[in-house]
Amino acid sequence: MPSAPLIAYDHVAKSFSGRRGTARVRAVDDVSLPVAEGEFLTIVGGSGSGKTTLLRLANRLIDADGGTITIAGQDVRAAEPVQLRRGIGYVFQSGGLFPHISVADNIGVTPRLLGWPARDIAARVDELLDLVRLDRAYRDRLPQELSGGERQRVSVARALAARPRIVLLDEPFGALDPLTRDALGDDYLALHKKLGLTTVMITHDMTEAILLADRIAVMRTGKLLAQGTATELGRSGEAYVTELLSTPRRQAVRLNALLPRDDAA
Repeated sequence: MPSAPLIAYDHVAKSFSGRRGTARVRAVDDVSLPVAEGEFLTIVGGSGSGKTTLLRLANRLIDADGGTITIAGQDVRAAEPVQLRRGIGYVFQSGGLFPHISVADNIGVTPRLLGWPARDIAARVDELLDLVRLDRAYRDRLPQELSGGERQRVSVARALAARPRIVLLDEPFGALDPLTRDALGDDYLALHKKLGLTTVMITHDMTEAILLADRIAVMRTGKLLAQGTATELGRSGEAYVTELLSTPRRQAVRLNALLPRDDAA
């Protein structure tokens, strides 16, 4: 008998007020989606598809209008929001670091709020800097002294600081240059496996989703169109899903035609 999912969305709905009295916008429309413990799930869709709203519902940055969301079998609405968030790592696209405190203090924010002793926080900061491949000399630097990739590595370290079971990633690599994005994606995937995390990541990049995820969920206009591996999505029959899957193939064909061959390099 399969184990219960660690995160479960069950007929979840969320609407927002329209502009200047227009009809309410249904950002998430009757979505049911399980996430198994240890799974790496990506949610893919265009702007306005509802993917970021769905992510933020899990840790109650916003609350659902209908349906239920459970984590480890417990309804998130029964949890105190701040306590819930302290047990879930979250990485924003912009990094979201506090600009006027050091790297070490940024990473140690949640352990400090949880009352960890200063010695334990310092040791955890050093451990995490090692994990995210940053030299410990970065401890005393301010976020503005870091590159974009370095800031995102600090953001990942901060999300992992209190040893959460779940990490939510909201387009964490989208603003980075291609080389940094590729390296950070690979490094995070290695951390996900090493630490036994359950990861839900938002991305608009189907290639990134295929390379990183165990399973992909595709959203459009608030609805979940399909979910599964890349192979399973190819059998979904949804035209939009087929179009998304065709993009990496088209890019690969164009790249093969434009790039020099190894024997011509």
